[in-house]
Amino acid sequence: MLTPRDDLYPSRFGKQTQYLPRQDPVIHGDAQQRALTGLSAEQLASFDNDGFVILHGVFDNDEVLALRAESDRLRQDPAMRSSKEVIREPHDGAVRSVFRPHTLSDLVANTVGDKRLKDIARGLLNDEVYIHQSRLNYKPGFRGTEFYWHSDFETWHVEDGMPRMRAVSMSITLTDNHANNGSLLLIPGSHQTYVTCTGETPENHFEKSLRKQEYGVPSDEALSRLIQEGGIVRAECAPGSVIVFDCNTVHGSNSNITPDARANIFVVYNAMTNAVIDPFCTQPPRPEHVCTREDIVAI
Repeated sequence: MLTPRDDLYPSRFGKQTQYLPRQDPVIHGDAQQRALTGLSAEQLASFDNDGFVILHGVFDNDEVLALRAESDRLRQDPAMRSSKEVIREPHDGAVRSVFRPHTLSDLVANTVGDKRLKDIARGLLNDEVYIHQSRLNYKPGFRGTEFYWHSDFETWHVEDGMPRMRAVSMSITLTDNHANNGSLLLIPGSHQTYVTCTGETPENHFEKSLRKQEYGVPSDEALSRLIQEGGIVRAECAPGSVIVFDCNTVHGSNSNITPDARANIFVVYNAMTNAVIDPFCTQPPRPEHVCTREDIVAI
């Protein structure tokens, strides 16, 4: 019988990349739980097989405009300038992300707790859920920088202590995501393989990785293999869409050198029975605004 400290997904120990088969189901719920999601059989199959599904038109125009205004308010709020929740671009100091916006805004809190999203998470994970992480992401026109390829679970497991692959991410688009403005890129099928990363986690790694991640990223060889097997899908969609993707799906995005800014609300739902424990590395846990540890409450 596995104990909480059994590490099914070791990473950042050796010098060689390993390709470990996934030890957890992608969809944890039975037929009744799957029905709870409100997703069609085709959408569920897409999530199961590809590791993601794009839901168009979840939020209407009025909802998007209100969320966009609230997002702009938080990004421009002078009181947030020195806040630890604000992550800035390394090259020009522009706001890249605002963490834990659901604790800073009633509107964002209501959005990430919206029944339309919560039912999807609960149905896929077959459990009550809490918010492991939330943030507002900004990619301004002309100067928005890339997010390099990564599996979120690798970081959440190693640095946060998330035991199993029983979490789901959702990106709520607040702007148009088109072919040229740095929209999300996903590798279909990559969620079925846990790709280990090399290099021991340095002290206070989160302070740099939230701006530009250098540890916890797959090797060029591993990425080439995953892309050769699954290809790349660009998540092109209109404002108000929701991109739902598995915690282990490898994803990233290009820089934005167009005039069209891109913004989204990113939220991670984790199963209550999969709450974080001690990190699977030698470093102390990341702070609360990056990983919910002390304030775990089902939504």
